[in-house]
Amino acid sequence: MRPFLLLSIRAEPEAAEEERDAFTRLLEVGSAGLERRELGATALGRVDLDRWSGIVLGGGAFCISDPEATKTIQQRCAEEDLAVVLDQVVAADFPFLGACYGIGTLGRHQGGVVDRSYPEPVGPLSVTVSAEGASDPLFAGLPQTFSAYGGHKEALAVVPDSATVLATSAACPVQAFRVGANVYATQFHPELDLEGIRTRIAVYAGHGYFDPAEVVALQTAAAAVQVDHPGLLLRNFARLHAR
Repeated sequence: MRPFLLLSIRAEPEAAEEERDAFTRLLEVGSAGLERRELGATALGRVDLDRWSGIVLGGGAFCISDPEATKTIQQRCAEEDLAVVLDQVVAADFPFLGACYGIGTLGRHQGGVVDRSYPEPVGPLSVTVSAEGASDPLFAGLPQTFSAYGGHKEALAVVPDSATVLATSAACPVQAFRVGANVYATQFHPELDLEGIRTRIAVYAGHGYFDPAEVVALQTAAAAVQVDHPGLLLRNFARLHAR
């Protein structure tokens, strides 16, 4: 089987390791079935799509809507690499699933508006699958409403014409969308379980998502909600596209 490619913007070792392990576990591909590339560290260059079963993009502290003057060299490099990858992916309708940061990058790439109109606090949220999502193979087996973990500063405010909205939430109109038949983005994190959200709360306490004094309260709130269903999206993605 060709491996899947994980594109990561996480430079923080603990969070990066947790993310890789979570995607490996939930894609059910084993350590040899997922290769990670850290964006922003070195230029990625053009990706040979024939080498991979599919591409997944993780989240992190970058926001596509950050003012250009505030973006680091690493962030600009990551955005440049992703623009090239998404040109390839969309043109080929190649299997792609971007989590959280994927909404911003794919949404803007397709001409949508990404801004800070619809932030959500870090922790559990309720996701509702749209009628289009209910018939989408990526959401097969998921209930119409399910709990997930998320937390973001930016979101898709204006949906691009090319996108089909697959899921929503009370605070954020677009929780998932699809372009073509195989290119997806989610605002929530399908790879996150309780251990994962606790790790990220600790690692990103100083990144402006919340008051660092709230760490214990946020971790307690995360444990109060059972999150079982989002990982099924990753299993479905691997089942549909492994080759």
